Amino acid sequence: MTRSAVVVGGGIVGLAVARSLQRRDPGTPVVVLEKEPAVGAHQTGHNSGVVHSGLYYRPGSLKARLAVAGGTALREYCEEKGIPLDVPGKLVVATTEAELPQLDRLFGIGRENGVPVRRLTLDEVAEREPHLRVKGALAVDSTGRVDFKLVAAALADDVCAAGGEIRTGVSVTAVENAGSVVRVRTTDDVIEADRVAVCAGLHSDRLARASGLEPGVRILPFRGEYSELVPEREFLVKGLVYPVPDPDLPFLGVHLTRGIDGSVHVGPNAVPALSREGYSWGKIVVRDVWESATYRGTWKLARRYARTGAKEIVRSLTGRALVREARRMLPELQVSDVRRSGAGVRAQAVTRDGKLVDDFLFLRDGRALHVLNAPSPAATACLVIGDRIAEELSADRA
Repeated sequence: MTRSAVVVGGGIVGLAVARSLQRRDPGTPVVVLEKEPAVGAHQTGHNSGVVHSGLYYRPGSLKARLAVAGGTALREYCEEKGIPLDVPGKLVVATTEAELPQLDRLFGIGRENGVPVRRLTLDEVAEREPHLRVKGALAVDSTGRVDFKLVAAALADDVCAAGGEIRTGVSVTAVENAGSVVRVRTTDDVIEADRVAVCAGLHSDRLARASGLEPGVRILPFRGEYSELVPEREFLVKGLVYPVPDPDLPFLGVHLTRGIDGSVHVGPNAVPALSREGYSWGKIVVRDVWESATYRGTWKLARRYARTGAKEIVRSLTGRALVREARRMLPELQVSDVRRSGAGVRAQAVTRDGKLVDDFLFLRDGRALHVLNAPSPAATACLVIGDRIAEELSADRA
């Protein structure tokens, strides 16, 4: 029996879910609902374009498992679709002796996760990145780069070619599980379906609550601002260079990434956004600020990371602080070498006790499934996440 399906959210994860539902059950009427005028408008279209390897993630976590499998699936998909994707690998570097033990720790995690990681000598580092000055480095050979907007566009084409429909400019207000059907309420209509996947990104917790659920987390938006090297100084960075990250934070620190288009990004920072879609300090939405400010977890998180947060805000407000951080790896870098470029907003789920949710988080409600936390490497792992959600929704469950 053919069953209908609705996917809320036209980001890369939602589109991958729609494609997977069609592949599992050919002929399934699938509708994707996206509130923006086009798909991939937010996290999908505002990221570094890095295809992650799975190096950093806790062994056994969904992130670790799905990143490794997802990177392989994504490379195969891009080859099939003719989407440019290359795999230059990346360096993770220690700039002080004190960071070397953390580099060793990452080496062990990478091996446990099945990531092709190896230690480099300083001569090997100099051969790959002659302008770096570091104390030690790991090479992660499976890290790639791609334009995820092109991947999202290809997925959207797949959905439509298989008979699916993508409706843009449609805002969903609630998803109501009614036993044998799910009612998806929009500002204009009510759509009934047998299965619904809610991939609402920055608004995932809000939509879950509007649907009568208690997600147990709140989405706090963090803006990551990127700068880029001016063209005449792009020679300073050949590939992808990451610092040893703080193990207590889900952010990877200020890194140097040459994109597939040849431009070199410096960043990002991680500052609280004053809107769930706040790509600059000037974008303020009172409702979003109020929800963040009145959430108990916000203040517990702020107390825990007050010093780190202050540094990130300073980096946002002055280019000198960002350059100073990047110079730990690249001492030749000057303030005049860097100019501001784009920004993205990360949907970070935070618990009531102020802890950052560090893995994918799903909530099943009968015939509906809500994706409550899908941070990086969600774009890398979109195809296998799509398969996992489609499989879950395909199981008979009232």
